[in-house]
Amino acid sequence: MAEQDPLTDWVRTQRSYDGVGKTIYTKGEGPGVLVMTEIPGITPYVADFSRHVVDQGFTVWMPDLFGEAGRPMTPGYMTSSIAKACISKEFQVLSTRSPGPIADWLRACARDLHAEAGGPGVGAVGMCLTGGFALSLMLEPALIAPVLSQPSLPFGVSPKHMRSTQVAGDDLLTVKRRMEDEDLTLIGLRFAGDPLCPRARFDQLRADFGERFEGIEVPNAARNPRGKPNPPHSVLTTDLIDEPGQPTYEARERVIALFREKLLG
Repeated sequence: MAEQDPLTDWVRTQRSYDGVGKTIYTKGEGPGVLVMTEIPGITPYVADFSRHVVDQGFTVWMPDLFGEAGRPMTPGYMTSSIAKACISKEFQVLSTRSPGPIADWLRACARDLHAEAGGPGVGAVGMCLTGGFALSLMLEPALIAPVLSQPSLPFGVSPKHMRSTQVAGDDLLTVKRRMEDEDLTLIGLRFAGDPLCPRARFDQLRADFGERFEGIEVPNAARNPRGKPNPPHSVLTTDLIDEPGQPTYEARERVIALFREKLLG
């Protein structure tokens, strides 16, 4: 298990949108990338992924959405963090049409990140509970490089929920139009046997976006052994093997390549 990360190399700022204030950890220079943490929160592995993005020439904003920033993942910590998110009014864990009010807050955050960091637009990475948020953020014109890593909402309580991306109706049409008109790419990451991010969700993304969706499905056996005995889940963090040639390493570098292509030209 990773040790506590004090995050002392990050600058802490406060942002408030529609009367809701949150801490954002900021670092780096260059065009902006919004990193939305997975359950249980900003773990050391999430912070390390964000540092890697910074090292490639980007400004990263890491909103503190839940949990205790810098705290290592443990089973008990994960359970309590999920429970708090499920009862929070900000998140809609079963809705097939919207992630909840948190999406509006994050869109405002992406807009400010673009205004301050500059460049042609911003990128966004969602993971696990926030995995699908990058798709909903496409309703903000500043977002031009969306990445969905193991999108796990809505929880798969029915076949309809397993297929859902929480973006539907006119919002889905708007995103599809943007993808075509602006020549954008949507990247999705998951482990092939991940029950929290069902294959049906990626099938739906392929149906909705065709070649605009680049779905990367990593074999279960390619996970980092430190994550056992749980099923592999976190492609960019806990289950990442940071060695060239490893499928998780290559998946992470494909994400970086998207950011370079769209944000750095």
